[in-house]
Amino acid sequence: MARTTSLDKVRNIGIMAHIDAGKTTTSERILFYCGESHKLGEVHDGAATMDFMVQEQERGITIGSAATSAFWRKHQITLIDTPGHVDFTAEVERSLRVLDGAVALYCAVGGVQPQSEQVWRQSEKYEVPKIAFVNKMDRIGADFFGVVNSIHTVLKANPVPVVIPIGASETFRGVVDLLKMKAIIFDEESNGMAFHEEDIPADLVDTANEWRQNLVEKVAETDDSLLEKFFAGEEITVAEMIPAIRKATIARNIVPVLCGTAFRNKGVQPLLDAIVDYLPSPLDISDVVGSISEEEQAAGVEPPVRKADDDEPFSALAFKIVADKHMGKLVYIRIYSGTLETGATVWNSTREQAQRIGRIVRMHANKQESLETAQAGDIVAVVGLSRTRTGDTICMKESPIILESIEFPTPVISISIKPASRGDNEKLIKGLQALADEDPTFVISFDEETEETIISGMGELHLEIIVDRLKREFGVEADIGRPEVAYRETATVTVEGDYKHVKQSGGSGQYGHVYLRLEPQDAGKGFTFVNEIKGGAIPGEYIPACEKGVIAAMEKGPYAAYPVVDMKVTLYDGTYHEVDSSAIAFELAARQCFKQLMLKGNPQLLEPVMAVEVTLPEDYLGAVTGSICQRRGRIDQMNEKAGMKIVSAYVPLSEMFGYSNTVRTLTQGRGSFTMIFDHYEAVPFIITEQIIAKRKETGKLR
Repeated sequence: MARTTSLDKVRNIGIMAHIDAGKTTTSERILFYCGESHKLGEVHDGAATMDFMVQEQERGITIGSAATSAFWRKHQITLIDTPGHVDFTAEVERSLRVLDGAVALYCAVGGVQPQSEQVWRQSEKYEVPKIAFVNKMDRIGADFFGVVNSIHTVLKANPVPVVIPIGASETFRGVVDLLKMKAIIFDEESNGMAFHEEDIPADLVDTANEWRQNLVEKVAETDDSLLEKFFAGEEITVAEMIPAIRKATIARNIVPVLCGTAFRNKGVQPLLDAIVDYLPSPLDISDVVGSISEEEQAAGVEPPVRKADDDEPFSALAFKIVADKHMGKLVYIRIYSGTLETGATVWNSTREQAQRIGRIVRMHANKQESLETAQAGDIVAVVGLSRTRTGDTICMKESPIILESIEFPTPVISISIKPASRGDNEKLIKGLQALADEDPTFVISFDEETEETIISGMGELHLEIIVDRLKREFGVEADIGRPEVAYRETATVTVEGDYKHVKQSGGSGQYGHVYLRLEPQDAGKGFTFVNEIKGGAIPGEYIPACEKGVIAAMEKGPYAAYPVVDMKVTLYDGTYHEVDSSAIAFELAARQCFKQLMLKGNPQLLEPVMAVEVTLPEDYLGAVTGSICQRRGRIDQMNEKAGMKIVSAYVPLSEMFGYSNTVRTLTQGRGSFTMIFDHYEAVPFIITEQIIAKRKETGKLR
């Protein structure tokens, strides 16, 4: 099937921001001005197209990333509206992995907030080019230039305004286009559909000239031909500026900055123009390169490469899974190369399984448009990939490739869950499994000691939404336990020793004897296994079993029955028996040896520490800082923004349960806070003792 939109006119973008910066409202305005929706959907009245989940409409927040497609200036824009709440960071992570560009949205009053930093770091990890949009210019305290400065100082980016505001708060009525040097005024009666150009207001001419000069200088620095013209004092035209800005944006040398107020319907059309003019098409991003093994690298094997071309072998990445009540399992994929047709048999190279594509749909939020064919650059959903998981590569068996997968953060909070009715146990497990398929940061486990089902996630809200969805979508009422923090344990000194597993019961026995060395590693380094066996002290076929035994022991440490992290384990000696030795014997020996050595290695309990930011009136500053200190928090800094105090602190997650009520009470409802996971650090000894005692009391540690 012939392509209806050429690849150079395709834009796959996401909107990313802190919670309440106006992502969904901006997305709604984009759909409205592109003609995809005929009325303005609002978040506050539960009518937003992109927030279609019941939980999103009730709470006024985005929970899942929603995809839709629209056209502007004959360009196809596939837009993904991502959540701003830290509990749903996985949605941001998987979206950024498959997008070509992004709009970083900032509140004109709040500026660069904690989650703004988090999503920026996520986008930088995937080298995503960005433009910035300073929203809510109609709010009291709006400060466009202050936000531009924050983008520079906090995010270490190179923000370059391409527009400046005309007025602020109640006087905001439009923007000055620094390329055309014209004022753009938006008509409120037509919901911003109508706008006109006029001369720049007299009181803004000097400011506009100054920022126009800044724009020309910043862009010229990235383009040799423009730099020559600049130094020669020659005029640089709009036709020369646009491709130069585009090139610098795609290279991530600059971040073009625009502004407006999506809610008041001002500034969105220039944003759409900037998306088309400055953000990349699939042709502008690097060719995707497949993964190869270390053995293949050593042998000089070149990794497979795929270009963004319909004629290339088909390759795609599964980045999102949704359980649709009508169509079953929907797998969202980004097609990097080739063409996919309905009915085709494809190869999941990650899991080495063949599956048939039953249906291809282009998503419009919660509505679907059936397609016979999807092509390079498309983001679509498919039916038929029942065994596919998030991060899997889909390709053709005759041209295999494995693309870089998606890394997700580890859950930091857990609760026990059981059905309110005994007869609902099967429905509960089925519902939990379906939700875990959708969400890689939602983990299900079973505690054999207490015989409890444990669910883990990124925060209280995350698990609250899970329980609510179980009830609404799967008809399961569930009883939940108190939230528990996802502690970790580690050793703090190097220890070594041996363990001999010997068992004789009738016929053949079991014999495995290992010498291990345990060494602590830097925080975040993870697990390293080193084989130093020489002279065949342990046969090579038993080495993987030793590593397997260590990994099994680390899943539930001997100190407090929490996972062990940041350890280097070296297998340096051992003995074996020609008859009685087996893989299982060495696995058991390594497991027991690790446990014994761990307890000798001065073990330490680690807890997740959150970066907390509280916004409050100055009158309540003393009470709030006192509450943070009472919760074992450390005040990092205090700033002022738009007449409010901003308190930044680091606080253990275990102390933050119920803090939203505390903040509301202490500030008479005028304060708010956000928090994101920052790092793990050691738990004070007296608290460690309390945690261990409680674990023993509840049967989770023996």
